[in-house]
Amino acid sequence: MPVLANIVTDASDWLADFSSNWYFLVIIFLVAYLDSVVPLVPSETMVIIGGVAAGRGDQLLIAVIAAGAVGAFLGDTTAYLIGNRMSGFIERRAADRPKSRQRLDWAREQIQLRGGPLLITARFIPGGRTALTITSGITNQPRGWFMGWVAIAVAIWATYAALLGFVGGQAFQENHTLAFLLAFGTALGMTLLIEGIRHLRNRN
Repeated sequence: MPVLANIVTDASDWLADFSSNWYFLVIIFLVAYLDSVVPLVPSETMVIIGGVAAGRGDQLLIAVIAAGAVGAFLGDTTAYLIGNRMSGFIERRAADRPKSRQRLDWAREQIQLRGGPLLITARFIPGGRTALTITSGITNQPRGWFMGWVAIAVAIWATYAALLGFVGGQAFQENHTLAFLLAFGTALGMTLLIEGIRHLRNRN
C-alpha cells in the first residue's frame, strides 16, 4: 500500500506540474476534438485536470472551459459531417435490408422525437455522444439545428467538468492527490448516475 500511495502521489504531482503549462490548453482542445470522433480517451479527464490547475491558479478557468468546449464542438461537427457523407451509402444498403431499414428509421425517429435534449444527455456518455452525432449526420438532421444544440451541450459539458476540477483544486491547493481524487471520483459518480437513470428509462 505505501508503494501504491507513493505512485499515486508522484503521478498527481507530475500532473500538477504538467497541467500548469500554457500548452496544456492545446492538449485539452485536441483531446476533446479527437474524443468526439474516435472515443478512445475520455476528454472529461483533460478538462477536469485543467479545472484543478485553474483552482490552484495555474490556468484561467474560462480558458479551460473554452478549450474543452470549442474542441468538443468541432469534434461533434466533424462526426456529424462523417455521418452525413456516409448517408447515401447507408441508405442504399438499408433499402435491401429490412432490419437495417428498421434500425435506421428508429434512430431517425428517436432523434426527431427527443430532439436537442438527447444531444445534451449523450455528451455525458463516452462513446454514446459519437454514435449519436454520427447518426444525426446519417439521418440528415438539419445542420443548423444540430450545431445549435451541440453548442449548448458542449458548453454545459465543459463547464461541468472544469468546475469539478476547479472546486477540488481550490479546496486542496496544497494536496494535489486529494484534489484529483475528489474531482475524478465525483465525475465517475455522476457518469454512473446518468448511466443508471438511462438504463432504468430504457427498461420502462
